[in-house]
Amino acid sequence: MPLAMIIVIGWLYVTILVAANEASLVAGILSFLFYGALPCGLILYFAGARVRRERRRYREMMAERAAAEAPPEQ
Repeated sequence: MPLAMIIVIGWLYVTILVAANEASLVAGILSFLFYGALPCGLILYFAGARVRRERRRYREMMAERAAAEAPPEQ
């Protein structure tokens, strides 16, 4: 995940510079969104998939453990 953050920071820096050199404000905003924010969001989402999967697996394991240790209902 740290490597993905370094890539995202560098790419956002480049896209901000590209957006600042666009002819109009609208073109700059659109180029930043489509060349910068959207791809970086996808990179961070896919980079965090493993962490989300491990957290879900851990929560399921803890729920099973708690259900097994709970006293039987009467």
